[in-house]
Amino acid sequence: MGKLNMLDWIAIILLAIGGINWGLVGAFKFDLVAAIFGDMSIISRIVYDIVGISALYVLAISGKICKKQEGQI
Repeated sequence: MGKLNMLDWIAIILLAIGGINWGLVGAFKFDLVAAIFGDMSIISRIVYDIVGISALYVLAISGKICKKQEGQI
């Protein structure tokens, strides 16, 4: 149960990308997703949705991530 699969890693990476984007918004008022895909375009909204779903998924698998971490200590 403690092993991370490819979907887990993709979700973690997308969550990190979302976190970096929010950091840019907070620090510099610069939305990288909007700059690349357009301000609230359908593509940028899809990107936001995917990142949000990734956050929920990582929250759901956080127990698995914690078990993996404990096994390495």
